Amino acid sequence: MSALARWCFRHRLLVVGIWAAVLVALAVPYATLGARYSDAFSLPGTESSKAQARLQASEPRQAGDSDQIVVHVRRDGSIRDTAVRQKVTSMLDRVAALPSVASVTSMYGPAGAPRISKDGRTAYATVTFDAQADRIPAADVTRVIDTAQAARDADLQVELGGQAISSAAEGEAQSTEAIGLVAAGIILFVAFGSLLGMLLPLLVAIAALGAGLLAVGLTSHVMTLGSDAPTVAALIGLGVGIDYALFIVTRHRTGLRSGLAPEQAAVRALDTSGRAVVFAGLTVVTALLGLLVLRIGPLSAMGISAATAVLATVIAAVTLLPALLGLFGGRLLTRRQRRALTARDAGTGHPPLNRQRHGTAQSRGRWAEQVERHRTLFAVAALLVVTVLALPALSLRLGTSDAGNDPKGTTTRAAYDLLAQGFGAGSNGPLVLVTQLGAPSDGPALNRLVSAVRRTPGVASATAGPPAAATGLSVIDVVPTGAPQDEATSALITHLREDVVPAAERGSGLTVYVGGTTAASGDLAALLAGKLPLFLGVIVALGCLLLMVAFRSVLVPLTAAVMNLLASAASFGVVVAVFQWGWGSELLGLGKAGPVEAELPVIMLAILFGLSMDYQVFLVSRMHEEWEHTRNNHRAIRIGQAETGWLINAAALIMICVFTAFVFGGQRVIAEYGVGLAAAVAIDAFVLRTVLVPSLMHLLGRANWWLPAWLERILPRVSIEGAPSREPVPVVPVPVVPVPARAARAERTAGLHHTGVATTASRSAVVPPARPEPPLCQDSTPRAAKSVAVAYLWWFFLGLFGMHHFYLGRTGRGLLHLCTLGICGLGWLADAFTLPHQVRSANARIAQQDVAPRADAPAPNDPVH
Repeated sequence: MSALARWCFRHRLLVVGIWAAVLVALAVPYATLGARYSDAFSLPGTESSKAQARLQASEPRQAGDSDQIVVHVRRDGSIRDTAVRQKVTSMLDRVAALPSVASVTSMYGPAGAPRISKDGRTAYATVTFDAQADRIPAADVTRVIDTAQAARDADLQVELGGQAISSAAEGEAQSTEAIGLVAAGIILFVAFGSLLGMLLPLLVAIAALGAGLLAVGLTSHVMTLGSDAPTVAALIGLGVGIDYALFIVTRHRTGLRSGLAPEQAAVRALDTSGRAVVFAGLTVVTALLGLLVLRIGPLSAMGISAATAVLATVIAAVTLLPALLGLFGGRLLTRRQRRALTARDAGTGHPPLNRQRHGTAQSRGRWAEQVERHRTLFAVAALLVVTVLALPALSLRLGTSDAGNDPKGTTTRAAYDLLAQGFGAGSNGPLVLVTQLGAPSDGPALNRLVSAVRRTPGVASATAGPPAAATGLSVIDVVPTGAPQDEATSALITHLREDVVPAAERGSGLTVYVGGTTAASGDLAALLAGKLPLFLGVIVALGCLLLMVAFRSVLVPLTAAVMNLLASAASFGVVVAVFQWGWGSELLGLGKAGPVEAELPVIMLAILFGLSMDYQVFLVSRMHEEWEHTRNNHRAIRIGQAETGWLINAAALIMICVFTAFVFGGQRVIAEYGVGLAAAVAIDAFVLRTVLVPSLMHLLGRANWWLPAWLERILPRVSIEGAPSREPVPVVPVPVVPVPARAARAERTAGLHHTGVATTASRSAVVPPARPEPPLCQDSTPRAAKSVAVAYLWWFFLGLFGMHHFYLGRTGRGLLHLCTLGICGLGWLADAFTLPHQVRSANARIAQQDVAPRADAPAPNDPVH
């Protein structure tokens, strides 16, 4: 990592030029081809998908998207009045002539009586398009909306509803990323006090996000990506991009304030925080790619798109960021800090001590001491807070939002409410029973089915079309008494499938599938609920394995997994309270209460496990570094919390601002992600990582760092924080006290100056400044052999190949299946022979370098001057 950082720093203009060229190379084809997002959602094997496939094959025109034009007479009068009828009929004729419209079924036709309400003031016409909603050009849907609403006047209200109409309305939602960027900029400016320090993380995040979104848009031409995929990718990429740059810039500024040259500070920042960023980014990517296990096309594609954005942010953090650090140099510090660097004290040669920073460190140290002293109380209090927030998650009900959840004032919400008032709540989500006659003699069985459905409790009406002469296909439209999102409607679907339909099929050649949008939503919820345990097990196992490799511990990964589950449960509780119970959803402009989106839990779990691992890595890596030096568990936890806690809190505030900004975009699904992720990050950073994790680690003691000997031999060694820091320490001039060199080095390594808390020994004897270390370019610090890093990357990519192999095997893609099988087999076979030797050799070299005396170190008995 240090070699890459040094090269990017020295060739900064070239690196910036390469990034500019990459952005242009991605932007040109994107401007030419555009994106091809599609919300086509197929659930192979489910009954609703079979109904849609049968309808598409036999009656393609009926398989197109069907939307409604709802008309309502505001004052006394009727839809049947001559003036109203002429105006509505003329409007429907114009709509029928528009592109992409296959047919328009009027309420004034021979079979139009059921389309007019009993009071005669509300009616609806059905617009059938020639394709599904995701394949209809948005411009054609907009023409339908404009043409229909042109018939509005003071007495006639015209509203539109349906899937195509809703998609067009969502496409008009404004982007709110700028709000998150402004809020993040304010936090960065407060944290750094420098305009350049504020701009640098934003520039890196924007460049990475631009590259990631352009790549996602081009990927939509080769695989199916939903329209929500780029928004979710932007949601995640922008948050982690700013945070990753923040961690590295903070470490770089610390080096500058300690007197290092800009290049040395940048190299040291990348070799420490940069390693943690790469590791954290890989954990996020791994968690997102865990969605491939579900084998549901749109969800897998969403995971790939979000992982692409995160990968772009990691690459930008370790390449573009050091180049920009080279361009800005020492200007990343404030003027006061730069003046302090030049005002060297004659007695020490170090910059004067920053009292404000020293006081802040003391306050952080005092909080870490409070957590250590009252660890049981803090742990119980944090668990109580998380439990209370997670309680609403027990009533989580999965489904799909519809127009009834749209904000007030939208045409889709108005059409939904008018239909519910005039025809009943179930008219907004009719069920479609697709029946296939095996022979003409199955007609009586079809009639019996229609009669049985009409007598079923919970059915308002059932209308059967005549069987097609060529195909023998008949469609039965069933209107439930309950709304599409009601639990009673879900129970009705189950009753029809398990009781009513099998009874009608028995003894005949009749084949019946229960489909429709409402049934498809239920099928999706059931499918995801069944696969959730497998998905959760995969991402927990992968996350624990990565943390076990990094921290050489069993309990640290297990604790992290439990913390992730607690944060997820609490965030689901907040989502249920806001969206399912409706606590404030109308105030936020997110519509009334309704079920939580079926795909939300799996996607949020993938994202949250990745983000939570980020905070765990940055927190525990500093603790682990101190543990390796002192073997003092309480001290390691206290110092790690004091040094990284404020940084995690600042990063969390930035993510909360970015995620919250997406709530105001006008899309309920994206708002659910924004609220859930913002709540999860807040709980994770300010309750779990700040209170619960340190408290539990204090309670667990030295067991935190226990690892069985056999596992120690198997796992490769990976250093996240790199070589220990030897930054010069600003001290107050005091009389020189002879101290043995080893004691001085141990005291410096202990890092007491970071927390502002002195031990008894440090109060009685002040350690004078050490001799300056040789420049970093002399490579004086021992580094692990490259073979260990290569082995770790090999393990990671073999894991991805294994997941890909599993996916291809289940989908029956034989040739690719055999290819990945061969790669995995050869890789693991070679790894089994080479990895142990690599680890032993690297450990031996590191141990030899550690025991070798430094050329510039004084003799053990010589005084330090």
